[in-house]
Amino acid sequence: MLAQACFLASALLTFGFACCIYRFLRGPSIPDRILALDTLSTLVMAQFIVLCIMQGNRNYMEAALLIALLGFISTTVAAKFLLRGSVME
Repeated sequence: MLAQACFLASALLTFGFACCIYRFLRGPSIPDRILALDTLSTLVMAQFIVLCIMQGNRNYMEAALLIALLGFISTTVAAKFLLRGSVME
């Protein structure tokens, strides 16, 4: 039962990847593309967590944490750049 749930979760995450890549490529504005990249990093993090559950390897959890931190920092920097025109003050 757990294997089937993980397979379904992976399939739905793959569909989410496709939607985010489409929005990134066809996004009408820069904020839409930044939001697509932020969502994509969240989906990659979720995929690593599903792999951690499937294989029982804790290294995937560490990778998911690293991706979450990098995704948050990159989204914050991109939003600050869009608002102010520069990252540093």
